[in-house]
Amino acid sequence: MAEKNSYQLVIVESPAKAKTIGQFLGNDYVVKSSYGHIRDLPKDDGVDLEHGYAPRYVIPDDKKQVVGELMKLSKGATSVWLASDEDREGEAISWHLAEVLDLDVATTKRIVFHEITKGAIQKAIKTPRTINMNLVDAQQARRVLDRLVGFELSPVLWRKVRPNLSAGRVQSVAVRILVDREREIIAFRPKANFSASAIFGLQGKDGKSYELHAELNHRLDDEESAEAFLRLCAQGQYAVSRVEVKDMERSPAPPFTTSTLQQEASRKLGMSVSQTMRTAQTLYEAGLITYMRTDSVNLSDLAMEAAANQIVGEYGAEYYHKNQYKTQSRGAQEAHEAIRPTDVSKKSVDGTPQEKRLYDLIWKRMVASQMSKAKIERTTIIIDAPDGVSYFSASADIVKFDGFMRLYMESDDSDEAEEEQVKLPGVGVGDKLTLLGVDSREKWTQRPSRYNEAALVKKLEELGIGRPSTYASTISTIQSHGYVVRETREGATREFRSLSLRNGNISKTIGTENYGTERNKLFPTDVAMVTTDFLMDNFQNVMSYDFTANMETQLDEVAEGQLGWQAVVDDFYRPFHVRVDDTLKNAPKSKGERMLGIDPASGKNVYARIGRFGPMAQIGESDDEAEKPRFASLHRNQHIETITLEEALKLFKLPRDLGEFEGKKVVVGSGQFGPYVRHDDKYVSLKKGDDPYTIDLAEAIELILAKRQADQEKTIKVFDEDATIRVLKGRYGPYIAYGRKNVKIPSGQEPSELTYEECRRLCDEYDANPPQRRGGQRGRTSAQTTAGPSAAKTTRAAGSKSKTADKAVTTSKAATKADSAKINVSETEAKSQQEGEKSRRKKQ
Repeated sequence: MAEKNSYQLVIVESPAKAKTIGQFLGNDYVVKSSYGHIRDLPKDDGVDLEHGYAPRYVIPDDKKQVVGELMKLSKGATSVWLASDEDREGEAISWHLAEVLDLDVATTKRIVFHEITKGAIQKAIKTPRTINMNLVDAQQARRVLDRLVGFELSPVLWRKVRPNLSAGRVQSVAVRILVDREREIIAFRPKANFSASAIFGLQGKDGKSYELHAELNHRLDDEESAEAFLRLCAQGQYAVSRVEVKDMERSPAPPFTTSTLQQEASRKLGMSVSQTMRTAQTLYEAGLITYMRTDSVNLSDLAMEAAANQIVGEYGAEYYHKNQYKTQSRGAQEAHEAIRPTDVSKKSVDGTPQEKRLYDLIWKRMVASQMSKAKIERTTIIIDAPDGVSYFSASADIVKFDGFMRLYMESDDSDEAEEEQVKLPGVGVGDKLTLLGVDSREKWTQRPSRYNEAALVKKLEELGIGRPSTYASTISTIQSHGYVVRETREGATREFRSLSLRNGNISKTIGTENYGTERNKLFPTDVAMVTTDFLMDNFQNVMSYDFTANMETQLDEVAEGQLGWQAVVDDFYRPFHVRVDDTLKNAPKSKGERMLGIDPASGKNVYARIGRFGPMAQIGESDDEAEKPRFASLHRNQHIETITLEEALKLFKLPRDLGEFEGKKVVVGSGQFGPYVRHDDKYVSLKKGDDPYTIDLAEAIELILAKRQADQEKTIKVFDEDATIRVLKGRYGPYIAYGRKNVKIPSGQEPSELTYEECRRLCDEYDANPPQRRGGQRGRTSAQTTAGPSAAKTTRAAGSKSKTADKAVTTSKAATKADSAKINVSETEAKSQQEGEKSRRKKQ
């Protein structure tokens, strides 16, 4: 394309977007991708504190080839159009391109659109604008603020809490939310009480007999109170006291914003926030939905008209009602329309299962937002209890007109749908009822619920912390840095007491129930708790919900041109820097240490604390020169704040020597992946329910033999020359097991016919040229996109993969998916960036 005599150059962020846009423009245009940001702060500082916090941008090595190609194309073009996304990050990308390509910021054509359709692209070409420096400044302010926090706060944590920790202006506050909730749960003490429900018999007006199930309007304090109430009920006479009929309306929810899409996709589809954003990015760049980073619930007139036609044509005119939603968020600075299908007549799309399901969700939500309200009749029957104070009630909803509910219901409404199926018999005030029975059972007050990703997104939005477009990267960051784990944990079993009144007689039973199961919830680790405590003690402003939300407001004001970005940074940084210095000099080191008691065997103190490798129990003193302390790692569901002396001492009982099998020791222990049996340098995981503290030799041998059998079934070939090399069946096909490495077998090679020499050669080639993880510059991320101890390694691996622009194009799909996360690089600083703190402090 670059060989054309005359062409106009259009630059976008991702190759997928470039491909789609290229289909809508004529042969006079060349559409190229910048693969996200082409410049970023260097890893060794990058902020000039002496000259107004000026950022020192550099072109990463893995972007130089891309920049070179864009420079060549821009010099030969008759015109250059900057078409990055319509938000602050996209505006900054355009500004960086203008700076690097030596384009005039004041005159270079900047085009924006919130959907990738032919009409939207052509309209954008007809109505270009210039780069909005207010938006650029707001992005730079956020970038500089988060770089300064990461550079200065993380080293404090390394020295005062534990090496290789990281902190961030938003991520640390997000962790605090989870820690605060965890402490509420720890402090919670369930209180037992008794519910009561009654079954009444009545004769309907149609002559048939009906049963009416009704609940008591309050809980009974204890078993004695419940029994006394049931005895009173046995003596009572019953009639319908009141019948209340209430007409209600339920309105459809507005179309999706970034935040509500993340929440609803989590609840309805089970997708993580990151998965949602990646999938939405793919749909957007394929031209199927509008821009997916938006705070707005507004819909264009054309979109509402298209929805109206769809609704009237499919459901009838009575189902249509024009609903104009207004955005409540003051800082809705992103795309100025909600997330919606670009073509409402397209009810489904091709693609992956996730893409299909997410598109279906977006389509239904948007179309339902323009439908009529649902009309519901709620009937409540009240029956006075014989104590003269309490009453039983039964309620049911009848949908008189389903309206929008015919197409779509929010997650909360879906739960209510079951209740709406309940049918109440027709009764009137004074109708006599026969008591058929009363049941009462023990229940407990519910502890606060842990957050899942959707709930955390909702909480962050409520508090005004961060931006919806950054929630995915924030949640990913706090998990990758070991502050939070997302997992399912099984609950426990407990007994409950029940009482039943039938025919004047009361019976008592004891049952069991499972409770406390947590599915896909976010659990803060001990490291998160200790780190949060330290930051709360020493950096209250940074950790304050109000302070963090106010910072977002100031960034909004920068974007609106009401504040200068350097002033915002300066107001924050000066007191913050003073506090950093004071903390480094005067704050004590925090280990989160807690003394549990005395070890009866040795008479030494037993502690729970944070160690170099995580939470642990310790017997003895760290400074005891005569006898070093003993250590044991805490299990994943144990906390420093809650572990007991008995539980801690139990940790030291592992590993256990069970005896010998085939002349070699059998040992049971616990490791990173749970309890195991070790025999002949091979490890076998214990089965679910097996207790490593009680398992005996016979049970361990059974596990060992079962593992051998399983290994034999997947073994294709073994070699006498070297037992460490085997040809095995794997989940994704045959492979060569080489020690702890898996070596791919070349296509066309029959695994069973491989010789030892051929396998040895493939293993040697693997060692000489190990496969690299996919990396390179993707989407909006820069060379420094992650923080923590492994970030520098990730960055180097990524850089090695993007040698040429051509190679980058071949991984455009991966680039598109990575771009969907649109990681706020300021929120996920690489550890390599933080290394520059030492040199910067020396300069100061």
